[in-house]
Amino acid sequence: METKPLVRRYQASDEDEVMALWSSASKLAHPFVEGEGEGERARKVREVYLREAENWVADEDGVAVGLLGLIGSEIGGLFVAPRAQGRGIGRALVEHAATLRGDLLLEVFEANPAARGFYGLMGFEERERRVDEETGHVLIVMFRPGR
Repeated sequence: METKPLVRRYQASDEDEVMALWSSASKLAHPFVEGEGEGERARKVREVYLREAENWVADEDGVAVGLLGLIGSEIGGLFVAPRAQGRGIGRALVEHAATLRGDLLLEVFEANPAARGFYGLMGFEERERRVDEETGHVLIVMFRPGR
């Protein structure tokens, strides 16, 4: 069943909760990336992305269950807590970003078919592919025009 979570700006007080959801969601989505969800990758999320991106949280009853980071019109990351997946939270965050920016761009790992399928259903189309320098895995650049 889909829910309509409250989408609000990320606040510094969300950090621990958001880091826990990011870690569990990224480990599930990217088991092929060595060290995903921890270590240096976690440090970068905490010290760089949560501070420099425009971050939005999906909140259900005061609990952060989703995180979307925007850098201009690029979705730098979309993560939904595994226990909350399949309930419309990712969709609500993407639609919020589309309302703010119109055209949207993102990169998704080729080896993540669930995310690729989700983005396809959300109207994103493949534009190009490139190898991620950090992980060595193929990334697919996807674009969704504003509606």
